[in-house]
Amino acid sequence: MNAPSIPVTIPVVQLTHGEGLPLPSYATPQSAGMDLLAAITDTIELAPGDRILVPTALTIALPTGYEAQVRPRSGLALNNGITLVNTPGTIDADYRGEIGVIMINLGKDPFTIERGARIAQLVIAPCLQASWMPTTTLDATTRGNGGFGSTGK
Repeated sequence: MNAPSIPVTIPVVQLTHGEGLPLPSYATPQSAGMDLLAAITDTIELAPGDRILVPTALTIALPTGYEAQVRPRSGLALNNGITLVNTPGTIDADYRGEIGVIMINLGKDPFTIERGARIAQLVIAPCLQASWMPTTTLDATTRGNGGFGSTGK
C-alpha cells in the first residue's frame, strides 16, 4: 500500500531567459521528481570530461522544513554518460537564487544540450534539522565501527 503524497505549494519565478519554457512537471502521477529544463539560448556541446553549470531560469521559495534535491536523469546517465557533479544537489529553503544544474560528461562522446532539454530531476522532500548531544561514549552495536564493506558483499 502506497503512502499518500503530501501536496506542497511552492512559489516560483521564471526568469526572462526561461520565457516560453514550461514549468517543471511530473511525467506520471507517481513520479518522485519533476524534470528541469535547460534555459539556454545557444546549443552547448559538452565534451567528454567537461562540466558546465546549466541555468534553469527558475527561482523558488521552499517552505521551511523542505529541501529541493537536484538529481541526475537515469536515461542520460545510461545512454550518454551524463550525470551531475554534486548529486543530489541540495536547494535550501532560504535560497532565492536561480536553480543551476552542474552537468558532467563521463561518456566517450560529446553531448549536445539544446534549449528546453530535460537535464535533471527536482525532488521536493521534507528536511529535518538535528541538534548535537555531546557525550563521551556511544551505545554498543554488533557492527561497531566496521565500515566500507564490513557487512559483506
